[in-house]
Amino acid sequence: MTTHFLFDGPDSGPVTILLAHGAGAPMDSTSMTATAKALAAAGFQVARFEFHYMAARRYGHRKPPPRAETVNPEYVKAIADLRAKGVTGKLIIGGKSMGGRVASMVADEMFAKGEIAGLVCLGYPFHPPGKPEQLRTKHLADLKTPTLIFQGTRDEFGTKEEVATYGLSPAIEVIWLEDGDHDLKPRKAISGFTAGDHLNTVAETIKAKLAQPSASSF
Repeated sequence: MTTHFLFDGPDSGPVTILLAHGAGAPMDSTSMTATAKALAAAGFQVARFEFHYMAARRYGHRKPPPRAETVNPEYVKAIADLRAKGVTGKLIIGGKSMGGRVASMVADEMFAKGEIAGLVCLGYPFHPPGKPEQLRTKHLADLKTPTLIFQGTRDEFGTKEEVATYGLSPAIEVIWLEDGDHDLKPRKAISGFTAGDHLNTVAETIKAKLAQPSASSF
């Protein structure tokens, strides 16, 4: 079964960003759509896709999220299917929460093959909420792929204080978004920022750190 994509942004863009969804919401959720639109406005071509269990929900099959590592092959296939559609040029992979985690588990294999140039995680689920001992960070210690993790300072899946103790690979840069929740949304009355402000920061940071021609030596 060929992967179904939602596209945003210029199809001739020099850099494409492939995004997978989080565990509980589809690729066209409000959060994912807003993210795709912000990235497209910054000049990226954005492709969104769904893992099989989420796509099945559209047909009434209420499947719970599987263990993240079991869908790794689906992410690898999505990369191949995207290329088969004629998408060329630099490719950055990633996703929201679980989608970013799955991308992080296949990134080094794809990076070593020259398939991708970088990884972007939007709200990485470092641990389940309220269970800081159940870490999902082991593979992040020696990650080789240039990586940006965007994390809200109110994210229950990993606080600034907790993440500072994790010993992440030097290839990973964590960008903290003031007062953002797991969807990176801040409370404007408290922080002065809007969700749009934070998504613009995401887009501009990716452009500056992962999408420059000088980064083609990755």
